[in-house]
Amino acid sequence: MAKKDHVSETPATAFLKANGVAFTEHPYEYVEHGGALHSSEVLGFDPFTVVKTLVMEDEKARPLIVLMHGNRKVSTKNLARQIGAKSVEPCKPEVANRHSGYLVGGTSPFGTRKQMPVYIEESILALPRIVLNGGRRGYLVGIDPQACVQLLGAKPVQCALAE
Repeated sequence: MAKKDHVSETPATAFLKANGVAFTEHPYEYVEHGGALHSSEVLGFDPFTVVKTLVMEDEKARPLIVLMHGNRKVSTKNLARQIGAKSVEPCKPEVANRHSGYLVGGTSPFGTRKQMPVYIEESILALPRIVLNGGRRGYLVGIDPQACVQLLGAKPVQCALAE
């Protein structure tokens, strides 16, 4: 089968290609507020392997990215303690968009406008493959989770709460 053009060229896929990361593409019908649970359902993935990219900020409004299982929530209290912050909270959508350069619902940790520290739920690194946002709504890419550590310097944290 001939290799077809990419479904979508985004700053994220350009970053992955520039760094020689092999990835699979998984477009789907985006639904407002559907999130990782919706995409995992329509694409047939285990929501534990679908990773959300969350833009958050500490008490000084310094942005950071948290990569979390699609069926888990972030304990901001545990996260803050582990990264040495007083508090951490999700950014408002317009602030998240400004930091990442992506629209909320299409945020990828790769190719962000601003360089931000990245934290990854430790259990994600034990998975052989994950899918996460490829830089646009309705578009996931499948990668080896180690790429998040190698390319983004993602630091493992333990802050998952059951959904």
